[in-house]
Amino acid sequence: MFSKPFRIKSNTAIKGCDRRKLRANVAAAFPDLGRDKIPGRKELNIVRLCTHKEEIVIVYVSGRNPILFEVERNLYPTIYTLWAYPDLLPAFTTWRPLLKKLAGGADVMLPGLVVPPDGLPFVEQGDLCAITAVGSRAPIAIGVATMPTTEMMACGLTGKGFTVLHTYLDYLWRSGDKTPPPYIVPLDQIPPEVEVSSKVKRPVEAGRVLQEEEADCLTLQREKERALAEAPEKWNEAAGGQDTVDSKTLQEEMDELLKKCFFHALKSLVTKADLPLLTSTFLGSHMFSCCPKGQQLDIKKSSYKKLSKFLQQMMKQEILQVKELSKGVDSIVDVDWAHPSIASFTVPESSLTAQKVSKKQTYFAPEIKSLYCIPATMVPLFKDSGLKKGSTLSRREVRVIIMEYAKKNNLIDVDDKDLIMLNPTLCDCILEKEEHHIVVKLPKNKLFAKCLEKLQPAYKVTFVGQEPIVKKGKFYPIDITLVRRTFKKKVTVIRNLEIFGLDPYSVAAILQQRGKASATVSQIPGTKNAFQVQIQGNQINHLYWLLLEEYRIPRKYIHGPENSLNAYNY
Repeated sequence: MFSKPFRIKSNTAIKGCDRRKLRANVAAAFPDLGRDKIPGRKELNIVRLCTHKEEIVIVYVSGRNPILFEVERNLYPTIYTLWAYPDLLPAFTTWRPLLKKLAGGADVMLPGLVVPPDGLPFVEQGDLCAITAVGSRAPIAIGVATMPTTEMMACGLTGKGFTVLHTYLDYLWRSGDKTPPPYIVPLDQIPPEVEVSSKVKRPVEAGRVLQEEEADCLTLQREKERALAEAPEKWNEAAGGQDTVDSKTLQEEMDELLKKCFFHALKSLVTKADLPLLTSTFLGSHMFSCCPKGQQLDIKKSSYKKLSKFLQQMMKQEILQVKELSKGVDSIVDVDWAHPSIASFTVPESSLTAQKVSKKQTYFAPEIKSLYCIPATMVPLFKDSGLKKGSTLSRREVRVIIMEYAKKNNLIDVDDKDLIMLNPTLCDCILEKEEHHIVVKLPKNKLFAKCLEKLQPAYKVTFVGQEPIVKKGKFYPIDITLVRRTFKKKVTVIRNLEIFGLDPYSVAAILQQRGKASATVSQIPGTKNAFQVQIQGNQINHLYWLLLEEYRIPRKYIHGPENSLNAYNY
């Protein structure tokens, strides 16, 4: 929001009625902050500004530093306020090198989060959160969660996690006194019930900026080391009484946790009516829900590495049966609940008294990314980058490689930096034969466009908890057509469900029940493993509700009758 300069429209002292209203809003939004923390009327100004996106923002300034800002009647603290009160918001930790990207306007992606031993803080979608860097509890950004914590873990920490509103180093921070972040000792670095000097306690209790010399930092480190040495027993108690050397390896512990969540889910959450059940749904909606509190299931850290390998092992033990719908998309079709491994498993007592988990299946739409595949004719252009025939690249990677190739071979025009001179390799790769002696130079954008035309289409599909699947060929979205039959009858036809991990038979059963009409599944003529669902009548509304609201498939991946998709409100 403040990654670029903004315009100040007004700067006035706050009125008494506005200050009372602000105190009430702060007490409602941040109960831990309290009304008495708002500065007096003479110390507080209201600044109205307009961002580079033409958003109107009200900023409350105390002294020289902005302490709060308001957008569309929503109140947010600035990082100056969070440095004084670091525990005001739930905090998520990321890596320090990402700070410049956040200040430049980037959002926080889930793969960049650092997961602590006791798990991520519990938040809901839309909750305000603080972002800290590794090594200090001082927030460096403020953002809004795009999904609840349970969904973050269910999707394997992929995708966007937080929409960033304000960061350290952005222009709102620069409007203040430009104080650097304080060093606030992480909670896991100080043993509980250990008394240390006031210099150690001060950052945690007050969150003040420490502008001390290197000698003070050295003293802080020595105090901490002495505290650790004086209270080893208490430190071990705080760590749960675990020995310094665990008898089990991390891989063995993860294998044990994986089996525990697997049998727990089969025994308490999955019923025969739920079958067939997508393996990605089983992992995201059932196994993750059965993970004990304080532990996090990560299949990549187990000896199986992939969910498919683990399920194959379970199939060998005749516990369940898995059917492959398409490449990389599997479905559980049968479970032997009388198997001794399931019958002998005891559900933990903590799970019986905990909040009941909904047994409704939750479908997680896959993440789809367009790629480009290198054909034999384009290999000479990409071989210097270590790529070969069949390698896949994203659009950005193609552009970077072409620009690096032009710089390396001195092909950038001296007089016009936007023009690229064509050498024999570029001519053979991107030009037609009749253009070889006609075209000598091309603008960068046109060269890039011609290169993309010569590359073959491909795409990458990533399902929750599974390894990405790269498929060559053109990506086809879900296609919905309304076909007229004889006697003015209509039939709704749906194709390309398998790409999204949807079982055509399950979709047909749902539509048949909701639309109260007969539905059939048939193989698409001229294909091997592609199926289509046909249901009598115009079932557009039922189908769009299923795809957009329940399955949450993005609109751009659905092609339907003209104007019908845009007219559907959900």
